[in-house]
Parts: sequence; C-alpha cells; structure tokens
Amino acid sequence: MHLLSSPLWRWALPSHLALHIPDGFLSLPVSLATWVVAVALIAVALKRVESEYKDRTVPLMGVCAAFIFAAQMINFPIPGGTSGHLLGGTLAGALLGPWAGSLVMTVVFIVQSILFQDGGLTVLGANVFNMGLIGTFGGYYLYRAVRFALGRNSLRGTLIGVAIAAWLSVIVAAVATAIQLALSGTVPLAVALTAMLSWHILIGVGEAIISVTTISFIWRSRPDLLYDAPRKAHSLASKSLLPR
Repeated sequence: MHLLSSPLWRWALPSHLALHIPDGFLSLPVSLATWVVAVALIAVALKRVESEYKDRTVPLMGVCAAFIFAAQMINFPIPGGTSGHLLGGTLAGALLGPWAGSLVMTVVFIVQSILFQDGGLTVLGANVFNMGLIGTFGGYYLYRAVRFALGRNSLRGTLIGVAIAAWLSVIVAAVATAIQLALSGTVPLAVALTAMLSWHILIGVGEAIISVTTISFIWRSRPDLLYDAPRKAHSLASKSLLPR
C-alpha cells in the first residue's frame, strides 16, 4: 500500500523520518539517480586515493571507519521519543580528506545496511549520497574554508570550522532526504522538511560536539594525523625522524 494512501502517514512520518532511508520509500527514478551519482563519485574517489594518497593512509582509513561505525551505534535521545547518532562525514573529511573520507563513509553505510538493516539495500545509493558524500565533501570544504579563514594553524579556527561544517552537513543531508522523499511521492515536501529539520537541527548539535571533541583530542596528541595538518605537526614529524 502506498504510504500516502494511508491516513497513518500524517502522524507516523514526522516522528519516524530519518536519514537512513528504508527500502520502498523512494521511487525507482529517484533511487536510480542517486545510485548513478554515488557510484560515479565513488569511482573517482577510488582513483584519486590510489594515485594521490600515501600508504600510511590505508591503516588510518581502517581505524577511522571502525571509530565512525562504533560511534554511530551510540544513540543520544532527542525530545519526542526519537534519537540521533553521529554521521561522521565531516570528521572523516577532516582526518582523511574528501576522497578517502567518502570511501570510508561508503563502507560504513554498506556494512550497516547489510548486517544491521539500517537503511535499505535498494536505496543504498541515496543513503551514501545523503550521509556520506554530502557530509564528507560538503562538510570538508566548508570546514576547510572556515579554518583557513580563521587561521590554518589555529586550534580555535579548526574547531570552529569543524563545528559549523558538522552541524550544517547534517542539515543539508536532512534537506536532501526530504526532497528525495517528496519527489518519490512518499510524503509532501512541507511535511518532510518540517519532520526532518525539527529533529536534525538538534542531532546536528550532537554531531558538532562529537566531531569537535574528537578533533580537539587529535590536535593535542597527534596533529599530524589531520589531513590539513598544522605546520607544527610537520615540524614535530621532522624532528622525530632526526637521528639521535
């Protein structure tokens, strides 16, 4: 039965709409379009990572994927009986850059979909596009712009950039999801936007707090692990390589 043919959608959707779209919520044209975009960007990301990234990035990608996967299992309550969790796109971009970060997010969402049924398989392209690619590419470049404007080598500028980008990436992903649901005829756009934004404004705050806390710890302990490492990290790394 089509969702709009049931009166239940009027009260059920606003409290249950989430970024992990389940099977059956998107029309075939919308689902295919997101699959095409997701696969194309992933293919380009694979080539860029293979040609530009160093070997040391591979283990860091594995650690980052494991951390984001584990962090997404932790849900924080939102008033109204729902909950939110870390998406991690901006965090992955800050640590690995947009290309490697997008691959990490793709792997995380594939595992979640197959093993935990968190998001449908037929709409995996949309979930990767909304939460992985938008969050990673959009989040990274916004974070980078804010950070470099306030001072690349400044912890303050870095944390402000991460906070803004992490919060806004969740909002943009929520809007993209709402538009896709509306184009599929699943729910009216006004209802979808209201439902998605009302909660994800708060979920974005949690995303920003977790991302800032993580980047702050890494900055103080291993700043060289950041994709755009501050200059002090390069000098520390050079000193560690000098013979004693």
